Amino acid sequence: MRGVLALAVLLALSACGQKADLAPAAGKQLPPPPYGREDRKSAEALMTPPTQAIPERSVELRRRSEEREDDPFDLPPPE
Repeated sequence: MRGVLALAVLLALSACGQKADLAPAAGKQLPPPPYGREDRKSAEALMTPPTQAIPERSVELRRRSEEREDDPFDLPPPE
């Protein structure tokens, strides 16, 4: 019985997502534009992370197991 009730609550909560465009709350404004910029960014533009915030992976993942090199900083815990 509890499982069915919990499932119903989760199902109801999953339908609460808003599908409309982002907009400032009533009576509020977007942050002022940065110094030297005339126009304000839209809410969508403010939610888009800059390129530096989502860098691409620059190292190749290991495809097979390899022996680890000796780590001089791998010390036992203090007593």
